[in-house]
Amino acid sequence: MHDAENSRFVTRDRNWQPKAYTPDYKTSVPRSPRQALVSIPQSISETTGPDFSHLKLGKYDNDLLLNFNNGGLPVGERIIMFGRVVDQYGQPIPHTLVEMWQANAGGRYRHKNDRYLAPLDPNFGGVGRTLTDANGNYFFRTIKPGPYPWRNGPNEWRPSHIHVSISGPSISTKLITQMYFEGDPLIPKCPIVRTLANPDAVQTLIGRLDMSMGTPMDSLAYRFDIVLRGQRKTHFENQ
Repeated sequence: MHDAENSRFVTRDRNWQPKAYTPDYKTSVPRSPRQALVSIPQSISETTGPDFSHLKLGKYDNDLLLNFNNGGLPVGERIIMFGRVVDQYGQPIPHTLVEMWQANAGGRYRHKNDRYLAPLDPNFGGVGRTLTDANGNYFFRTIKPGPYPWRNGPNEWRPSHIHVSISGPSISTKLITQMYFEGDPLIPKCPIVRTLANPDAVQTLIGRLDMSMGTPMDSLAYRFDIVLRGQRKTHFENQ
């Protein structure tokens, strides 16, 4: 339903998102702008599409336990990641592309620049994609990623996390973010997380354990709902 309440303009809360320049997160220093930002009017190509209705997905594109199978199952804790993609009014975003990528159970990415000493898993690629259904729901089956050290300080560790890219109804709504895991003690220690001044904003990045959606004797499930645009928008990835 698109009544007056669901079509009104909602001002973006600038305090909800992190500042571009946050010295404790070292790579934000060279990446942050040095001059005032310029507002550029959006063209129709940015406010409409793309249309994913003709995108052909593979059988296991959203199943990371099977989409890189080389004769066995990947090592690690089997989990389900699921949720809804909605707009600022709680309305579902149907048939949009959700992509994800992650480290393996040892905390290593299948990427040529990852030099962490944890071994690669021959049966785990670490990437997946899916389309939301008519109600905005998405679903992945995967392995819980491990934490890993990074060169932000002498002994800095990233919490376990899964990167997520959501296209939304148009290019202008594209969001890249991360899902952390409920109860992880590394979350408040992470310099990237600490760029968020609002504790409620941090909570939008945390997947919640949902025992009702798990598979008994197989997989735990974590719910991660994503809001595009508006004051309740899920925090974007600051890296």
